[in-house]
Amino acid sequence: MSHNPVQIIARGSRAAAEAAAADIDSDVLLEGATYSILEEDEDRDVWRIDAFPTSEEEVEALTARLAAHPGVTVKVEPLADADWLAMSLSGLPPVRAGRFFVYGAHDQGRVPPNAVNLKIDAGAAFGTGHHGTTVGCLVAYDELLKRERFEKVLDVGCGTGVLAIAAARTGAALAVGTDIDAPSVRIANENAKLNQAHARFVHASGLNDIRVRAGAPYDLVFANILAPPLVALSQDIKMSLRIGGVAILSGLLRTQERRVSAAYLSRGFRLERRIHRDAWSALVLRRMG
Repeated sequence: MSHNPVQIIARGSRAAAEAAAADIDSDVLLEGATYSILEEDEDRDVWRIDAFPTSEEEVEALTARLAAHPGVTVKVEPLADADWLAMSLSGLPPVRAGRFFVYGAHDQGRVPPNAVNLKIDAGAAFGTGHHGTTVGCLVAYDELLKRERFEKVLDVGCGTGVLAIAAARTGAALAVGTDIDAPSVRIANENAKLNQAHARFVHASGLNDIRVRAGAPYDLVFANILAPPLVALSQDIKMSLRIGGVAILSGLLRTQERRVSAAYLSRGFRLERRIHRDAWSALVLRRMG
């Protein structure tokens, strides 16, 4: 860990920012890097990348990757000694995604009566439900629920558990989530209890864990991770799904859609829908064979 926590802020046009983000994703040494990309000024086409490196090596690598793109300005700012997670959450508004309403403790009084309300505590886990990738997954799931039901659901890379909890709250008899990060699994299980959802989360890498295989074949698999592991897991996700089952994939930029979808189309999936939120994409694919 860096002894002097910093935040890297990069700004540029949408094309430049997306290219820089894709460059970060392509670097195997930065697979665990935490960053976000969002539109800061629509009129001036200004997009912003915020990165939070956890080591001096990540600071150097992220700065170099971002600065290598013409039109992208980069600055590194120190983070004060403060509870940045709590401060950022206090400024996040609740999110409505179809029938789902995702909120934090600070929005307890804003819960609508006509929604599936999901109270999510991020703690040290990634995924409050506010990120465009998570919203895209919830919107896709909401649309699917209008015409079909999913008895068994798997959430790969569950983070705070919001997707598996959403499934459990809407009729899934079995909702299982996995994450390679132990604190995320603990927080996800706490969120399941908080939402009175029969979802369970396990600390596992990939889909070959016996606790994951026990529920297969699944009717629906969420995988809100990153483009490289989505491609690498394409065969495992296929084999975890029943024929006719659905995979909702996210964590990828729009510029990465072709690469990810090609990996699944080549394995017998059919692309049914794309959902775009800011620079991010969610793909809905159905296993045909």
